[in-house]
Amino acid sequence: MNKVNILICFLAVLIGTGCGKERTLEPLEKNSRPPGKISNVQWTAGPGKATITYALPSDPDLLYVKAVYSLANGREMEVKASYYINNLTVEGFGDTEAHEVKLYAVNRSEVASDPVSVQITPLENPIWGVFRSLAITPDFSGIRVTAKNISKSSMAFEVFAEDSTGVLKPTANNIYTSAEDVIRTIRGYDSISRNFAVTIRDRWLNYSDTLFAKLTPLYEAEIPRSGFRAVTLPGDVGLHTSTPMTGMWDNVADWWPNIVMTSSAVLTPQWITFDIGKLATLSRIVIYDYGEYYNGRTYFYAGNLLDFEIWGSNNPPSDGSFNNWVKLGTFKSVKPSGTPYGINTAEDLEVARAGISYTFDAGMPKVKYLRIKSNKNWQGTTYFAIAEVRVFGDPR
Repeated sequence: MNKVNILICFLAVLIGTGCGKERTLEPLEKNSRPPGKISNVQWTAGPGKATITYALPSDPDLLYVKAVYSLANGREMEVKASYYINNLTVEGFGDTEAHEVKLYAVNRSEVASDPVSVQITPLENPIWGVFRSLAITPDFSGIRVTAKNISKSSMAFEVFAEDSTGVLKPTANNIYTSAEDVIRTIRGYDSISRNFAVTIRDRWLNYSDTLFAKLTPLYEAEIPRSGFRAVTLPGDVGLHTSTPMTGMWDNVADWWPNIVMTSSAVLTPQWITFDIGKLATLSRIVIYDYGEYYNGRTYFYAGNLLDFEIWGSNNPPSDGSFNNWVKLGTFKSVKPSGTPYGINTAEDLEVARAGISYTFDAGMPKVKYLRIKSNKNWQGTTYFAIAEVRVFGDPR
């Protein structure tokens, strides 16, 4: 061997790989005697789970306790708990039947004791309470899925829709959430009657029943942004010098300075006005919040709208007053995860980047001008930052 090869082998030995042959990771100790069994086993039922407590054997070589059990769908489960604690939680149960759990004490040589069996009976899995609250209703260009998830458990709502041949098929619009209040709209459907269905599953592949509904999505079309025009009236707030109002409809989302940002010096409610180019009965507005550069990109933060109003008019007065304006809706932005200010989950990012839809009150007159009025942003002041807006309705 030359000096380079000798050095490589020496380093390989130091990091435990050896030189010239493979090594297998094995327990450092060789104790073939199994530890004693755990004792005094007790359990407390929880929703879809149970917490088991026990007394540990007095064995200095004890490393952990493991629980082995099976779910109703046949999936084999194993849970381990360090010898520093005297409890573990078994979860993933989809029913309220009795289930056998085998508990083993394991030493540092990975030798297990004889099992101690316990029969546990979990409480109802959270998917069933969510399913009882589940509702599907018509919405603009689709359906609205609502449910109450009191436990804030991670859920998947699988959505099915009837295709052109009359067959109910899975869609690519599943909802993944742990929010307490589930309110999502699935869009992309013409205003014709069709069958829809929703079922709920948890991360252990336990499924609820399926809710079926035959619904007719409400008609709407997007108002072309090519017709949007900035309007400045007395009382309208000033804008940041780098962000013209056209940044809200330039098809460039979330990129400075292709947004609109209002003056942070104004601390009272503030508003801007723009012309959508067509007289229409509006159904909703989609607002793409601007992601601030904080821990990557952060939404539900800083100047993103929190409490705000949308007003409409077909002939706004030149004095800038709210005469001849009608309030289309009062809204509050809701972060799905409910995490503290400045913290976004993957679900928060997904919802914000997709644009948040705010549906207008029904029965409103046709309008051609919109006014966005900010009462409070997420920071607690009133300036606001919007990356893009899209407006939908019936211009016919």
